[in-house]
Amino acid sequence: MTATANVTMPAGELPPASPRAARAGKRRRGRLGDRLLPYLLLLPALAAILVLLAWPLIQVIGISLRKLDIGELMSGKAVWVGLDNYTNTLADPEFWTITVRTLVFTAALVAATILGGLLLAVLMRHLGPVVRTILQVTLILAWATPVIATTTVFQWIFDEQYGILNKTLDRLGFSGFIGFSWFSSGASTLTVIGLLIVWQAVPFVTFSLYAGLVGVPQEQYEAAGMDGAGPWQTFRAVTWPSIRAITTMVTFLSVLWDFNAFAQIWAIREGGPDGESTTLAVVLYLKGIAGNHFGAASAIATLMLILLALITGRYIQLLVRTPEGDLK
Repeated sequence: MTATANVTMPAGELPPASPRAARAGKRRRGRLGDRLLPYLLLLPALAAILVLLAWPLIQVIGISLRKLDIGELMSGKAVWVGLDNYTNTLADPEFWTITVRTLVFTAALVAATILGGLLLAVLMRHLGPVVRTILQVTLILAWATPVIATTTVFQWIFDEQYGILNKTLDRLGFSGFIGFSWFSSGASTLTVIGLLIVWQAVPFVTFSLYAGLVGVPQEQYEAAGMDGAGPWQTFRAVTWPSIRAITTMVTFLSVLWDFNAFAQIWAIREGGPDGESTTLAVVLYLKGIAGNHFGAASAIATLMLILLALITGRYIQLLVRTPEGDLK
């Protein structure tokens, strides 16, 4: 028979919590602290992003709603015009012509860069150590050369009188290239500029994709060969799944860089001849820095940002959906 002891508690006092309840409370507080810790660690980076990125973006949008020319800038007056800068820009037929040109130019550059980088990455995987090292050093040198220096070299190569390209084509029997001007039309000028940009962009893509290829176990290729898979089938079944995420990332970065390319275009012909090689980045410079129409330039910058967000929307959606960065 079990005896039960009656314990009398003083009035107004609560009974002490059981040890199990105390442990449960500690676990809940511990879990809450564990959940908050990552966000607390991210606070400094988030604050830096807000200061360095979000606030300038808000400023650009605010300026785009004002008439801010050199007169207003000197007097400090804020002349609000609402959406007039946007409506004037969108009503300009030349803006749409330049926008289409920029999109086509960007698509061609990105396709050429990704394809060239992929071919070189696959090639490096099958080369011997000595030849692979020579190729890698060459790519690093092309990547490390300053933009203006590379642009000057390309101008010499494609010069109509002293360029080595025209002389080489003449030696090969193409006499029609004697004195040929590669900068006489917008299409040929953009072709030269595109080769210049791709020349400097391919090394980064190549090394990024090569890093992904190195991580593919050799046993998978051997298994594909034993199953009778050809080169193309092996690429689809083994190589491509391993580098698809990296390819998506470098494609996204290439779109951002090529869409905003300015230095090469301006250094070659300043958007000429007759504005036929002008892109949105050049228009932004001409409106803002050269023309002192900062309100109109801010409107163009905002439209460029919206356009980029639409182009890269799928990538951004994948990033938001998968915090781990898995783009498969």
